[in-house]
Amino acid sequence: MKTKQVVLASIVLVLAMLACQTPSLQSQPQPTPVVEAVLPIAPVDSNAVNPSSGQEGLVVLFETVSPGTVAILTDQGQGSGFVYDGQGHIVTNYHVVEGASIIEVRFTSGFMAYGTLIGTDLDSDLAIVKVDAPAEEIHPLPLGDSDALKVGQTVIAIGNPFGLDSTMTVGIVSALGRVLDSLNETPDGATFTAGDIIQTDAAINPGNSGGPLFNINGEVIGINRAIRTESATVSGQPVNSGIGFAISINIVKRVAPALIANGNYDYPYLGISSLDSLSLEMIEALGFNTYTGAYVTNIVPGGPADKAGLKAGTTTTNIQGLLGGGDLIVAIDGREVRTFDELLAYLITNKGPGDTVVLTVLRDNQPVEVSITLGSRP
Repeated sequence: MKTKQVVLASIVLVLAMLACQTPSLQSQPQPTPVVEAVLPIAPVDSNAVNPSSGQEGLVVLFETVSPGTVAILTDQGQGSGFVYDGQGHIVTNYHVVEGASIIEVRFTSGFMAYGTLIGTDLDSDLAIVKVDAPAEEIHPLPLGDSDALKVGQTVIAIGNPFGLDSTMTVGIVSALGRVLDSLNETPDGATFTAGDIIQTDAAINPGNSGGPLFNINGEVIGINRAIRTESATVSGQPVNSGIGFAISINIVKRVAPALIANGNYDYPYLGISSLDSLSLEMIEALGFNTYTGAYVTNIVPGGPADKAGLKAGTTTTNIQGLLGGGDLIVAIDGREVRTFDELLAYLITNKGPGDTVVLTVLRDNQPVEVSITLGSRP
C-alpha cells in the first residue's frame, strides 16, 4: 500500500503541474470529453515503514539517468533524446529532426554540440544523431525489456516539454500493443502501421518527443512519440490529455544498430490488410465460432501472403462492405493472436525479411497452418 500511495501522490502532483514536437492525433475521431472528479488520495497506512522511500527512489532515479538525456533543437523546432552508446549516438524521433539543416544537442551539464543525422526509420519514427563530445558527457542509458511490461506498472518520462529542460513526469503503463500510423507510405498512397506501442498517462507534451520513458528501475522501456488530445495551447500546440504513446524499446533494440550501421532498417512484410476488432454482428455474418483473431480483408497481389495461399474475403454478407470467406488468423508460430495489433507486434519485434512464420488460420472454421516467407516493406 505504501508504494502505491506515494506513486499516486507523485502522479497527481505531476499532472497538476504540467511534457516533442509530438504529432497530434486530433484528426482521428474522438469521444465527447468527460470531466472527471479527482479521486481523493487514500490515507497513509499508519503501519507503513518510511513512507518517503518511494519518493526518494524517484529522486535517485532522476539523478542517475538525467545525465543521459538530451534536448534536441533544430531550425524548425525542438524535442528530446537520449544517449544510446559510448560512441555518441543519440536516439530520438524522426519527426523531431525531419528536414532540419541544423541539429543542436544540449546535455544536462550545459555542454552543447552539433549533431549529424546518420540514420532514419519512418516506419517507427526513429532517428539516430551522432555527436562528438568529451567522454565525461557521454552517459549511455540502460535498456530494459518492453516485453516484460505489465499494465499498471510505474513509468517515468524525462524530456523537454515546451522547452523546459529535464522535466520529469510520472505515470503508469495504461495499455500495451497499441498501433499508430507509420510515417511511411504504401505504394498506393496509404500508410503502413507502426506496432508494439506503449500507452501511458505520464504527461508528455510538445518537446517530449524522442525522449526516454523509463521503468521504475531506471531502464529505458520506450521512446515518447505522440499524444492523443482535444486541447491546444493559445499557440495551437497540442496539450497532454492523459493518453500518450511510446515506441517500445524492443523495437529500438532491433532498429538502432541497423540505423547506425546502414542508415536504414527493413521491416518484415506480410502483404495483408486486416480487420482488428470484430463485433458480434460481424462474427455472426462471417460464420465464425470464435470471438478473437485478425480477419484478412485484403491481400496484396504477388506479396508474401498471396504467394503462400492466404485467403481474403470475397463473398458478400448481410453487412455492407464486409466480405466473407477470408482467413481468420488465430496464431503465429504457435502464439495466440487475438488482434491484428498482437500479430504486428510479434512480427516487428521478433522477425525480419526472409524469415519464415507459420500462421494458424480458421478456414471454414477449421484450423489450417500456412507457412509464409516474409518480405520487406516496399
